[in-house]
Amino acid sequence: MTIARTSIKTIARAFARDEDGATAIEYGLFAALVGAVIVGTIATLGGQTNTGFTTMSDELTAQGIDAPTN
Repeated sequence: MTIARTSIKTIARAFARDEDGATAIEYGLFAALVGAVIVGTIATLGGQTNTGFTTMSDELTAQGIDAPTN
């Protein structure tokens, strides 16, 4: 084998064993998954919280208790 072919073979083997890029991609996918879960949770809880406050406001208004005006 020639020196160039041997060095290319050595570089190719080192590249195949290198897992830094794969690890970075895995961390990126994990971060995206965590972000998606956070957004979904906030969207769900935000809607439920809004519904709760609307229900309380309606009940207080029905009892004759209105919000103060400035």
